[in-house]
Amino acid sequence: MTFAPTSALHGVFASIPSPSVSYIDLWSGGPRIHFYALCIIAGIIVAVLLTNYRLTKRGAEPWVVIDICLLAVPIAIVGARIYHVLTHWSFYFGEGKNPLSALFIWEGGIAIYGALIGGAIGALLGCRWTGIRFWSFADALAPGLIIAQAFGRFGNWFNQELFGLPTDAPWGLEIDSSNPAFPPGLAPGTLFQPTFLYEVIWNLLGAAVLLWAGRHLRLQWGRLFGLYLIWYSAGRIVWESIRIDPSDVILGLRTNVWAAIIGVVVGAVIMIVQRRRHLGYEPSPYWPGREWAGKGTVHSQDTNDFVDVSEPPASDVTESVGNATSTSAAK
Repeated sequence: MTFAPTSALHGVFASIPSPSVSYIDLWSGGPRIHFYALCIIAGIIVAVLLTNYRLTKRGAEPWVVIDICLLAVPIAIVGARIYHVLTHWSFYFGEGKNPLSALFIWEGGIAIYGALIGGAIGALLGCRWTGIRFWSFADALAPGLIIAQAFGRFGNWFNQELFGLPTDAPWGLEIDSSNPAFPPGLAPGTLFQPTFLYEVIWNLLGAAVLLWAGRHLRLQWGRLFGLYLIWYSAGRIVWESIRIDPSDVILGLRTNVWAAIIGVVVGAVIMIVQRRRHLGYEPSPYWPGREWAGKGTVHSQDTNDFVDVSEPPASDVTESVGNATSTSAAK
């Protein structure tokens, strides 16, 4: 893939510099910490904290989100890798390729839509385990999830990757010409569309919209998550269309553009179907019979003594009433 060179207007406008480092070594020959990983971890922490706050506010057990994430996060990572390999098949399979490299996740290559699919499977299992309604969890997660995705895009900035077409815009992104992702045939100093920044702004704005819609429109039964899919995917259609990193193409469109289009459709279907199926508000974030009673409530499974909560015999009630009447008369 080659592009016509563009002029980088360094002397007129302040372009966006890329970080000079993308990792740190704890010591010589020791473990290496990538800033991309730190961005992902920071995003997960923010998403967990916000989801916990939103679920707890609705009456869920504090930190039940941790139990769900124990399944959702690992399966999401596996799903992200599988999706990436399937949508970049020619990178790993074919003449001169090493199929085992599909397993080398440490070399990079994960996809958010694969993470959404894998995470949904893990969250469904986690919700069954904890008694939380899946759609209640999805709605609580939506604002934190899109914020986490904004954090993740800063990781792409540190790695100098996934940028867009060459540009003369004042906010053009600087990429080192020695970077493997720098397109051949372009002059050093060429600026590129900062797609990471576009998505960060879009995602943070989306988080504000989701928080507003959840509070004022009270979108429940998965409809807030449907709105998340529409918002996020609509932005991805644009960003993916101007990115220049290698990707498999189907019917003239990058695979992630197709995924984003499907994301918009799925989000719309969720909102329409759930609105027709559930006219009222959710009574609880728990399935009936799985509710969390909170501290101070006696549970038979929490004590060695059997707690008898049955009605007393009628004779005992009569005797108690008689004693109370006699006592009142004596006074």
